[in-house]
Amino acid sequence: MTDVVSRNGLWAMAHAERASLADDLAELSNEQWSTQSLCGEWTVEEVVAHLTAAANIGRFRWLRSVLGARFDFDKHNARRLAEHRGADPAETLARFRAVITSTTAASGHTAAWLGEVIVHAQDIRRPLGLPRQPSIAATTEVARFYASRNFTVPGLSNIEGLRLEATDGPFRAGTGPTVSGTTIALTMAMAGRPDYCADLSGPGVPTLRDRIVPQAV
Repeated sequence: MTDVVSRNGLWAMAHAERASLADDLAELSNEQWSTQSLCGEWTVEEVVAHLTAAANIGRFRWLRSVLGARFDFDKHNARRLAEHRGADPAETLARFRAVITSTTAASGHTAAWLGEVIVHAQDIRRPLGLPRQPSIAATTEVARFYASRNFTVPGLSNIEGLRLEATDGPFRAGTGPTVSGTTIALTMAMAGRPDYCADLSGPGVPTLRDRIVPQAV
């Protein structure tokens, strides 16, 4: 039996992870802001603008935006990203800092929005070689959420028939051939980041790698 983290607790974790990312971003050069992230075609700056957008749009605004894009989620994301990107990286960072303590979200699935922050932070950090990792406690909550359903990412489908075991925390899920690694590596793989399969081991890794379709959560 695992302890249940309250919604307020999950938001506190999201706020802490946003603050940590903002600290990392403050040290970047303009060239680093233009680096391609692990999230599709987006640069570091575009990912940050996307995070700002996600923290600004509630359920009804999100629905209007999606309807306006005729359910083309790439178009929806691109429009909201452009809305919240600054004229330069400094302004983009300032806008992100302004939403660090936001509890606005498109749905009540708070663990998913914590996951949004954790996954996109690593989308930025890994290509730049930044060493900071999210807390194991926060990442464990996201891993459990992703392993339990297909929402924002097809986590449940990706691990069907596999046993995931974290080597640095309490996360365990599923049955079948084992995939083991750090909690963040397992979470990023479930979120559709194939780069992180290199950090995993066990007989289930080839199956997981073959299933991963890159996602833009």
